[in-house]
Amino acid sequence: MAELKYEITEHIAVLGESSRGWTKELNKVSWNDYPPKYDIREWSPDHARMGKGVTLSNEEFDALRRVINGEEINDPDGDDVNEEDII
Repeated sequence: MAELKYEITEHIAVLGESSRGWTKELNKVSWNDYPPKYDIREWSPDHARMGKGVTLSNEEFDALRRVINGEEINDPDGDDVNEEDII
């Protein structure tokens, strides 16, 4: 299996910390030399190891931000979607 290459290009926020010292973080991460994307996952204290997470494009992150803020978003078909429709 090929080695996974990553670089945390921007630390944005620590969202929480586990009892073993790992932190759940929101960062911008470049995976395998691709442009950085928003990334939410747990990291070991030295950032050498990571847990499973989710990576979001700028558009996906903006849609998530808008949902969290209670704003309307457009679905891929261009229709307005309300927060109630998503939950």
